Amino acid sequence: MFDKFKQLMQLKGLQDEIKKQRFESEKNGIKVVINGGFNLEEIKINSDLDQKQQENLIKECFNEAIKKAQMAMAQKFSGIRL
Repeated sequence: MFDKFKQLMQLKGLQDEIKKQRFESEKNGIKVVINGGFNLEEIKINSDLDQKQQENLIKECFNEAIKKAQMAMAQKFSGIRL
């Protein structure tokens, strides 16, 4: 039972650590930054692009940043067994 509690505390520590990390993606002057809690922290747009291009690139960057966050979590949590 104590081992499970210890593992849960370790898991909580890893979650807190990941929430502090930032993950970004940038394409054609469009930049999206999220944190490990999947909250959007920053968006930069390129005014030289038309609205549709900006929308598509924001979506692509956001999805890529999420994938980066998920990969970081998977790597951190891979060593924990509950």
